[in-house]
Amino acid sequence: MTLDRNALLDGLNSVTSIPLIPYDGDQIDFDGHAKNIDYLMQNNHLSDNRPRVISIAGTSLIHHVRYDDQVKLLDIAGQQMGADGILIAAIVPNPIGEASALIDRLASLQRPPDAYLIMPLGGTYSPEGLYDTFLAFTEKHANEHGARFLYYYRRPRDCGHILRLIQDSPHILGVKIGTTVDDVPTFVNALDDSKIVIWGIGDRSTAAAELGTKGHTSGINIFVARASDEINNAQRRGDYTAAREIEAAITPLEDIRFVNERAYNYSAVMETIIASGVEDVVAGTGGPFNPRVPADVAAEIQKIAASLRQYH
Repeated sequence: MTLDRNALLDGLNSVTSIPLIPYDGDQIDFDGHAKNIDYLMQNNHLSDNRPRVISIAGTSLIHHVRYDDQVKLLDIAGQQMGADGILIAAIVPNPIGEASALIDRLASLQRPPDAYLIMPLGGTYSPEGLYDTFLAFTEKHANEHGARFLYYYRRPRDCGHILRLIQDSPHILGVKIGTTVDDVPTFVNALDDSKIVIWGIGDRSTAAAELGTKGHTSGINIFVARASDEINNAQRRGDYTAAREIEAAITPLEDIRFVNERAYNYSAVMETIIASGVEDVVAGTGGPFNPRVPADVAAEIQKIAASLRQYH
């Protein structure tokens, strides 16, 4: 059953889990992916029986996954989730024609995504071109499939045109902030309650929540579901002190993930799962361009994994 707009917006005021896609050598471990989705669904600690939100996106290495495999990953996730969660598919928007064809395929799945996250645009483009193209893109797929979108903001140069795009397109639900806390007020103050502003740079999200963001994305929720969920629970009830206490516990892992321009965003999560010895999620052997971390980093993660085991 398709969620109405208000229910979807409230559902997104949550943890958007971005699970790593496990690999076995150079092949995606689809059974492992199904197991990871099952862990997230079975370990939902969100308050008030709120639905789990799962996005196959950046930490999932979506930029390195061919379209046929993306469709299979989303199909598996949707089947595992059924009607009990909210599923988001990240769309790398260039070439735009290929991205459009991918949405056509995903929308035809037995359990299609509830929303699509427009990832940052690469290559050469003007802000005006971004606005015009995505306005038409969202209109097309809303008309053909009832598609709803979020926009991932990463380039300050485009801020004004992105704001206007979100305001002018009734099919864009809101924005995921992927820059700094300083950009949060610009979007919160400009967008009304029909749009959502989500923090998009990990679980250390309370400073952004105090400025008005609703919900955050998490690449570590696949290992520490309780920690990420409890951070969001605390933020929703306005208990920012409690949220920060949990943030302090996960900060050593987040520090490693985000070092050197997010060099270990994926691989540190993989290494933590391996180090923990848990058997209900699958880390894999390393994805494209993302092998296991160096030995000195692995030694640090070994200690971190033990300290976080209580949140698994």
